[in-house]
Formats: sequence, C-alpha cells, structure tokens
Amino acid sequence: MSRLAEKFAAVKAENRAALVTYFMAGDPDLTSFETLLAGLPAAGADIIEVGMPFSDPMADGPAIQAAGLRAIAAGVKLPTVLAMVERFRAKDSTTPIILMGYFNPIYHYGVTRFLADALKAGVDGMIVVDLPPEEDHELGKPARAAGLDFIRLATPTADDARLGVIADNASGFIYYVSVAGITGAKTGDVAAIDSAVRRLRAVTDLPIAVGFGIKTPERAAAVAAVADGVVVGTALVEVVAGHIGMDGEVRAGLVATVLARVAEFAAAVRRHGA
Repeated sequence: MSRLAEKFAAVKAENRAALVTYFMAGDPDLTSFETLLAGLPAAGADIIEVGMPFSDPMADGPAIQAAGLRAIAAGVKLPTVLAMVERFRAKDSTTPIILMGYFNPIYHYGVTRFLADALKAGVDGMIVVDLPPEEDHELGKPARAAGLDFIRLATPTADDARLGVIADNASGFIYYVSVAGITGAKTGDVAAIDSAVRRLRAVTDLPIAVGFGIKTPERAAAVAAVADGVVVGTALVEVVAGHIGMDGEVRAGLVATVLARVAEFAAAVRRHGA
C-alpha cells in the first residue's frame, strides 16, 4: 500500500478528512522552507504538496505566482526540489509528499529521468495541472508504471462523462477544484462542493480532496464535513509572504507563525471532519 493510501485509510479510521497543505519549494528561501517542511507533520499536515516553481503558472493566483518568482530568484530548480524532498524523507518515512506544478520543467528535465529521481527522493505522486487525460502518454501512464501516483484535477465545469474520463487513469486521490478560475480567487459554495463530491464518488473509489478558495479554518471545517481531504494553499503562502520585508528580508518568526496557522487548520479539520 502506498503512503497516500495508508494516510487516507488512517484518517478515515479516525472519522475525519485529511489536511493537505501546499507550499512553494524554496519559498521564501531554502533554509526557511526546509525548516518549515520538516515541521509540517507535527503541526497537523497529513499530506504535503510541494510546488515546483515555473515562470508561467497559468492556474495560480497572485500569491502563488509571487511565491514561485521568489523561489526562482532563490535559484530553485527541479534538482533543488528533489534534493529537499530527499532530505525530508530521510527523517520522515510516513508523510506523503506530492509535487505540484506544470509539465514544462519536467519535459526539459526528461520524463524518464524525472520519474526515477522523484522515486529515489521519496516523492509519492504528482499533480501536473496542464496535462489533461488526453495527454496521459506524456507523463500520467509512465508515472503510474514507475510507481508514482498521478493525481487528477476535476473542475465545476466537468459533466458526468468528463468526470469518468478524469477518474479513469487517476491514482492517489482526485483533487476537486471547488471554484472555476485561479488559486485563491474566490470561495466555493459548500452545497455545490458536496454535490460535486457525490458525483465524483459515483465514478471513482479514490478519495476526493477539495482545494482552491479554502481561506479560513472555518471554511476548511465545512469542506471537511463533505470531502475526504481539504487542500489549503494560498492562505498559507500568504502567511509566508507576510513575513517578507520590502527589501526581501525574511522576518524572524516566519516558520513558527506559519506552523501555528497550519495547526489552526488541522484542528478545524479534525474537529469537524467527515
């Protein structure tokens, strides 16, 4: 059983949803990021998404775009990301790590090389937002054959037939994007999210995690009542940004403040989980 499957089984046994946290690799700097990454499981993150910086992140809102630019300015590239995951994995053998980003950097790295290096580093799966099911031959099928979960995005605009196509070659979990548009832009209606999760459960046995627009612990708790996982990204990346001065200097207390905010989301998900 994969780490992802084990984690979702464990939180289900606790009668709650999983908290999935997203941070951009190397943001705001390499040292701060690695310290933050190491502290996330104890703060309550069940699954960690690590963003792969890319210069043209079409699905990301301003906060995550800015985080990506900070990471790029710090010199973060795919080998850097994988090395940081490998160092995390040397100390934590149980928390699932998902890489999230775009296909261009992977393509230039080389798909076969990337999959081998990701496995070696201890990556559990990936979300590549600009590869639809019709392009499964590029990465999705090779990833699954290599032993990495390939997590699909489902959106509010997908009809039942399309949801079936999305679920067909997915593994790990399905990531339901609760609002149409970019990350952090707006908040989805919980009743609509509940309906969408039910539609997805009709076409897949995979866990359903919901993300985009989850900005507060209260909203996370509401979504946790209807989904198997709650993804929080922009709200946490904004806390990171709030500890960076106009001169780019990282202010004291960044890691502690971010981990405290993660703990608030974790408590909400655990208190009001499904």
